[in-house]
Amino acid sequence: MRELLNRTFTVGGMTLLSRILGFVRDVVVARIFGAGPITDAFFVAFRVPNLLRRWFAEGAFSLAFIPVLGEHKNDPQPQIKEIIGAIAGTLGLLVSIIVALGMVFAPVVVNGFAFGFSDDPQLFDLTSNMLRITFPYALFITLAAAAGSVLNTWGRFAMPAFSPVLLNLSMIVGALFAAPYFNEPIVALAWAVCIAGFLQLVLQLPTLVRMGLFPRLSVRPNHPTVRKVGRLMLPALFGSSVAQLNILVDTLLASMLAAGSISWLYYSDRLLEFPLGVFAIAIATVILPKLSSDHASKDGAQFAATLDWAIRLATVIAIPAAAGLFLLALPIASTLFQQGEFGVADSAMVASSLSAYAFGLPAYIAIKILAPAYYSRQDTKTPVKIGILAMVSNMVFNLILLWVFHRFTQIPLHTALALASTFSAYLNAILLYIGLRRRQLHRFGGQWKSLSVSLVLGMTLMCSLIAFLTRSSPWWTQQPQFDRAWHLAIVIGTAGLAYVAIFILTGVWRQFAQRG
Repeated sequence: MRELLNRTFTVGGMTLLSRILGFVRDVVVARIFGAGPITDAFFVAFRVPNLLRRWFAEGAFSLAFIPVLGEHKNDPQPQIKEIIGAIAGTLGLLVSIIVALGMVFAPVVVNGFAFGFSDDPQLFDLTSNMLRITFPYALFITLAAAAGSVLNTWGRFAMPAFSPVLLNLSMIVGALFAAPYFNEPIVALAWAVCIAGFLQLVLQLPTLVRMGLFPRLSVRPNHPTVRKVGRLMLPALFGSSVAQLNILVDTLLASMLAAGSISWLYYSDRLLEFPLGVFAIAIATVILPKLSSDHASKDGAQFAATLDWAIRLATVIAIPAAAGLFLLALPIASTLFQQGEFGVADSAMVASSLSAYAFGLPAYIAIKILAPAYYSRQDTKTPVKIGILAMVSNMVFNLILLWVFHRFTQIPLHTALALASTFSAYLNAILLYIGLRRRQLHRFGGQWKSLSVSLVLGMTLMCSLIAFLTRSSPWWTQQPQFDRAWHLAIVIGTAGLAYVAIFILTGVWRQFAQRG
């Protein structure tokens, strides 16, 4: 498992760099544009092509393409290039048509995803115009994902994991330097998104050329491998993006709540995405080719061992990350975002929804780990059935919690949307795991006993240190940002090191680096 751990660290390290720059990006955007109707408009314009990215690029496509491509790794190189070119060309044409239709009918799309904007014609037109600019991002990132899937299949994880850095850099440059030159400064961010998609594609092409796998694109929908990927991808389109669809449902409902609700949910979701992206996606990216290989070789014992390794590693990361986000929601929100146009009230609102999201972090991470176990076996239907149920439950939870919060509590209504997503995520994760157990694809190894003891000790020490070192809530919203930043760093650093020390001292960490 040492090779898996090394690859996980590689992907996680690149993703960590991207997430750090992502936070810098969010801080810059928050301070320059604040949290209000204008930023709500941009986030809607960005989320629609971002959903297409999850559908046609990183999510469904990679989950369908990598297991199939892995079956052809030993084929002659010309045949491999033909398969890659046919799949990328056919999918590229399909996404191009969708992008073109989306640009033409942008107002209809906005009306579907942010119905509440229709009451403000200027805001509605701004959102539609920015959506036309951001839509091509979906095409560029789809082709970039095709290149990244090839690289991942051949064990090249660093470059695909690094490419999202370009999106953050592009948006930072757009906000700081390009925005003043636009009549509506926020439009600069839309152009930055579009340019970033192109750069993410171009970045990976030289590596494909050096590997001798740069293909000639062709549109061949009747190619056997294209049809196979298509059959797997169709159900995976939904199964891999349930969380994103839930966020879009939240966006639609949030557009009808207090101004700024979309932005508050966006910033809290971005904070949740940090551990989710750095750790869960890194683990999922690495184990998918390995699980596919185990399945292809019909090695059921190794498949179960790989999956158990991933679940144990995810558990060690998910529980302390969730506790930290929950206990430090306000300190994190105020330290990162509160300055300029982003005020004390905005920090409190972000902290409120972040607390609800943090409670669901273990479930979100579990979904990222468990779903590849199905996709590696080319079973895309089961996650879809579970995903549909989870999405319907999210809608029901939304309506119930909005009514309860409105009638019986003083909690901000946008927090109800975050909590509903959390409940539906747990339902999704539990059903995914039950399905794997019924198929006897996972069984608990002997390492769980020592891990559980270390986890209890580590969490007790970590949470105690956070409670002891953390200042009162008013302190975090009233002190200068530098004072907030260094004190937060001390709290997180001390508690985090104490947690890790427990696992090192008990010897549990060595389990994850064992050979075999």
